[in-house]
Order: sequence, then structure tokens, then C-alpha cells
Amino acid sequence: MKKILTYLLAVLGLNSACGQENFGNADVTGFAELAADTNVVVLDVRTASEFAEGHLERAINIDYQQSDFVEKAKATLPMDKKIAVYCRSGRRSAGAAGKLSYEGYKLVNLKGGIIAWKAANMPVTASYRPASDN
Repeated sequence: MKKILTYLLAVLGLNSACGQENFGNADVTGFAELAADTNVVVLDVRTASEFAEGHLERAINIDYQQSDFVEKAKATLPMDKKIAVYCRSGRRSAGAAGKLSYEGYKLVNLKGGIIAWKAANMPVTASYRPASDN
């Protein structure tokens, strides 16, 4: 019985360790500080139409829902810079951050996405800047 309990605890410990995020999360204030740093790449992972409705200054758009998301990201984003990633509500960007952190990128996700950003009366722009069309 003791061996079974030890085994179960070990398995649960491994599962919780594997489930941990390999990226950071920031609130609007923290994310704004990151986005203001020109050494940080700002990545919007929403669709092109969502991006065109308004996005953060300097943001690069790579749609997370496209099948070639990781390939486009690897072709576009520098490995040696921190990536500040966001989407509409924070769900897609958390998924994108998970995938890209697995590839070796250092990321910070905006909690609450652009919804939280706009609710805090932070600025957005409507100029279009897609990732390279590889």
C-alpha cells in the first residue's frame, strides 16, 4: 500500500510539473512597460480582421489559428528578444505562448488580452502590419 501511495504522489507531482506554464503573465500595467521597450517584440495573435480593428503600437500580427503559426513565428520572431504576446481575451495568446516557449522563445502574455487593455483606456492603432507573407 505504501508503494502505491508513493507511486501516485510521484505521478501527481510529475503531472503538475508538466502542466506549469513556461511563460509569464502580465497585467495591463506590466504589459505596457514591456511593450514600451523597443527591445521587446509585440506579437498580436488574433486574426487579420481583428488586428485591423485596432492593435498595440509596433505589434506584428501572426494568426494563432492558422496551421502554419509556429513556422511563421519562427521565420519572423527573433530568438534573442522577449516577446510580449496578446490576443482578444488572453486565451489564444496563452496557447501561442505555450507553443512558442516550447520552441525556446521567452514570452509574456497579456492577462485579459486587448479587452483588458482597452478597458484600461490604453491606446490602440489601426495601421496594418502583418508578418511576412512567406
